Parts: sequence; structure tokens; C-alpha cells
Amino acid sequence: MTTMGLLLALSFVASLGALGFLIWAIANRQFSVNQQDAASIFEPGEVGTPDDSTAFQSHKDAKQQGFDAARARIDEAGHKVVVLMVAGAVLALIVGSLFGLISSFKLHLPDFLADSAVMTFGRVRTMHLNLVSYGWLSMAGIAAAMWMVPRMFRTPLRRPNLAFFGACVWMTATTLAVIAIGLGYSEGAEWLEMPWPVGILLGIGGACMAIALVDTARHRQVHHIYVTAWYLIGGLCWFPILFFIAKFPGLHAGVQHATVNWWFAHNVLGLWLTPLGVGTAYYLIPKIVGKPVFSYAVSLLGFWGLALFYSQVGIHHLIGGPVPTWVVTLSIVHSMMMFIPVIAVAINQHGTVLANLWAFKQSVTLRFVSIGALMYTLASFQGSLEALRSINSVTHFTHYTVGHAHLGAYAFTSMVMFGAFYYMLPLLTKREWPWPRLLNLHFWLVVVGFSIYFFAVSIGGWLQGMGLLEVGRPFGDITRMLEPYLQARSIGGILMTFGHLIFAVHIAALLLNKQAVRSAASAQPAAIAETV
Repeated sequence: MTTMGLLLALSFVASLGALGFLIWAIANRQFSVNQQDAASIFEPGEVGTPDDSTAFQSHKDAKQQGFDAARARIDEAGHKVVVLMVAGAVLALIVGSLFGLISSFKLHLPDFLADSAVMTFGRVRTMHLNLVSYGWLSMAGIAAAMWMVPRMFRTPLRRPNLAFFGACVWMTATTLAVIAIGLGYSEGAEWLEMPWPVGILLGIGGACMAIALVDTARHRQVHHIYVTAWYLIGGLCWFPILFFIAKFPGLHAGVQHATVNWWFAHNVLGLWLTPLGVGTAYYLIPKIVGKPVFSYAVSLLGFWGLALFYSQVGIHHLIGGPVPTWVVTLSIVHSMMMFIPVIAVAINQHGTVLANLWAFKQSVTLRFVSIGALMYTLASFQGSLEALRSINSVTHFTHYTVGHAHLGAYAFTSMVMFGAFYYMLPLLTKREWPWPRLLNLHFWLVVVGFSIYFFAVSIGGWLQGMGLLEVGRPFGDITRMLEPYLQARSIGGILMTFGHLIFAVHIAALLLNKQAVRSAASAQPAAIAETV
């Protein structure tokens, strides 16, 4: 009870911190917004001009000679850390996908690689989780933040050496975590499996990069803070705090440890990966279509609703466990309150895309981002409903929750990050994608693969839950009933992994193909003269 009380107190303090930032924002007239503030991410004359080098050929040359070359120095300070995190994220995606595929095979082929201790399901699945969460998703989101925040604030990244050091520490910690887990050194708590010294190292790396972005915000050349910056900087400030609390050695034990575990596990999704995904989508969707978001005032409601309501959501995973009922009930109430910020985001992002379906048809990048944003809405609604005791009694401890987790972490965050890389890397490197048709192939492989995966585990998981509630039904019968659904899950995983390999090869070709560099140097003086 002492630890749970401490946990609730810390969550209350976090909410007070969010409230303090809210008061600061109001005092600095960040809430005195109008629809014109939604256009603050655009340069003069950009509104009405679609922006995606993979889709809109008629505007591509003008954009990249005038708009990007004139701001090349803004990208320059953070170039090294962004490229490092991009490379690390893609590598983690490939290795993590292979581990995920192996763990999926083991569910219906239990003798597969059974002679290797490292390749046992418990270790392989855990290595997969850590690589895709702290490797791919986190590093991709940080790379996007390091590129977007300086552009929104019209100032180069501050403390780039500190940010680069933090990126190196983060990548080192992720690598050490996977090696330790493979060797059997795991703390046994989901999302917190890495040994605590490695976890503290990860938190330090995140803190270094957060300091760089906060300092960049302090030196911004614009008054208004666009909603994307709230999400990205908020996530980077929340993560180190969450991780230090959850990983502090000797502080949590027993039932209290389980409570802290799911408090963190949900917060790392809602206060870390979600801000990275939603914030990135808020920047990319209007930039690609060339028009501001549908309703800018509603976008701020979405951020502050997330900041104020999300911190208590995770305890609904302990329904039926030996924890006080009021703690679980409080979590369920907070889960229901999450409908408010989710609907706010949906109105803005989906409304903007629906009003510009012509861009959705032409831009593969927009398809990645907008479908990812749609999956955020669906995953959030599903998660809130899963928190209800009547539904949770069926879905708990089943493959259904695996489908839900992938709907949020993959269909939402990964899809947005795929789109972010396709949009920002040509602008960062000033090179074209070598094989543009691979974007479409990647898109359909991951969409079809994930659809097979999600429906297989969701339908199979629901039937599994219903079977477990049948008194007297043998557990072996339920396991055998699941086999075709688990086989379909592996088929979906194979398609997704092929998509990831295409994605990785394409990025490697872009980064290494120095002959594709444009002759921007000769065009820059004229472009700058034009803008002056």
C-alpha cells in the first residue's frame, strides 16, 4: 500500500506539473490561439502548396530550391544526431522483426530452435519487444523530433553535442539490454526487463536529448509554440521521469511492483510513444497537403487532455489481481476520460485528410501517416473499452491484447514513422529516393501483413477468452483451437518483415548514394536572393 500510495502521489505530482505548464501556457498567451496559428509551420506563400517530394512533381523543384536551401543551416546542427538515430532505428527494426518472427513461429512450432537457450520464447519475445519499443519506435520518434522541432522554432538545434552524446548512450543502452536479456539477465517485468543499471543509462540518454530540445525551445525565433512541439517535447521530458521511477532499484517489490509495472507500461505507450506519433502526424499531415489542420483550438485540447488524464490508465491490466478495487476503478475512469483527447485528435487529423482526399490518393507518405493517425483513434477506443470489467474478463491473458498492443505500437506509431522518414530524409539529405515504386510496395506489404496479423490474433484471442471462461473445457483443446490463428499471425509477420527489409534497403541506398546529391550549391544564392 505504501508503494501504491507513493505511485499515486507521483502521478498526482505529474498531473500538477502538467497543470503548471498549462497555467504557464495560458499566462504566455499560448492558448490565445486562432486558426492563423495553425499556419505557423508554413513559410510565407507555402499555404496551398502540397509538399511531398515523392508525389507532387510540379512543386518539387521550387520547394527544394527555395524553401529548403534557404533553411539548410537549421538542419545542419542536428544532421549528425538525426542520421545516427535513423540508422539505429532501422537496424533495430530489422533485428527486432526477425526476433518477432521467430517468437511467432514458436507459438505453433514449439520445437523450432528449441536447443538454444537464447532462442527460447521467453528471451526472443522479450528481445523483440525491447528492440521495437526502445530501438525502432523510440529512436525513430526522437530522430523526427530532432528534425522537426528546430524547423518549427526557426532555430538550429541547441546543444547538438549533448544530443549526440544522449543518442549514443541510448543506442548503447538498447544494445546492452538486448544482449543481457538474451543471456538470461532479465528482471521479469514487461517493458522493464532490462537490468536496472542499463535502464538508468537509457533514462540518462533520453534526458540529454530532452535538454537539447528544451533549450532549443527556449531560443526559438517564433512566439507561438505549435502543437507538435508540445507533444514531442512533452514526451521527451516525461520519458526519463517515468523510467527512473519504474527502474529505481529496491523501491518496488511484490504486488506493488506489478502495480508500478503496469503504471509504467501504459505510460510509456501513452506519454512517450503516443506523443511522438500524434505530434509527428500533426506536423506532416498539414505540411503534405499544404493546408492547416481542421481546427487548431481543438488540437490543444487533445494534448492537454492526454497530459491530464493518461497517467493512471495502466492499472486496469490488474483487474482481478490482489490490488485495491478503488485503484483499478480509478484507472478505468481515466481510461474512459481518454475519449476526450482522442476525439479531439480525430476531428483535426481525419478532418484535414478527408477534406484533401486528392492528396491521400497521390502521396504514399500521406497514406502512411493518415492511416497511422486513424489507427491511433481505433486503438484508443479499443483500449478504453478493454478497460471495462465486462470486456476485460474475456480478453485478459489472451492473444486479443497482443493484437491491441500491435494496433497501437505498429499500426499507429510505426506507420506514422514510416511516413516521417519518407518525408524528411529527402529534405535532410537533399537526395531523391532511388526507387520510388518501393514506397508503394512497402506500404501494401505492411498494410496487408498487419491486417492478417491483427484479425488473426483478435479473433483467435476472443475465442480463446471465451473458451477459458467455459467451466471444464480442457486447456489443451483451447490451445489446439488457436493453431490456425497463430499460423495466420506468422504469415502476416512474414509480409511485414519483407516490407521492413525493403524499407531498410531503400534508406541505406538513399544515405549511401552520394551521386544523387543535387547541385544545391549553385541554386542557393539565387534562392536566397529571391526570398530576400
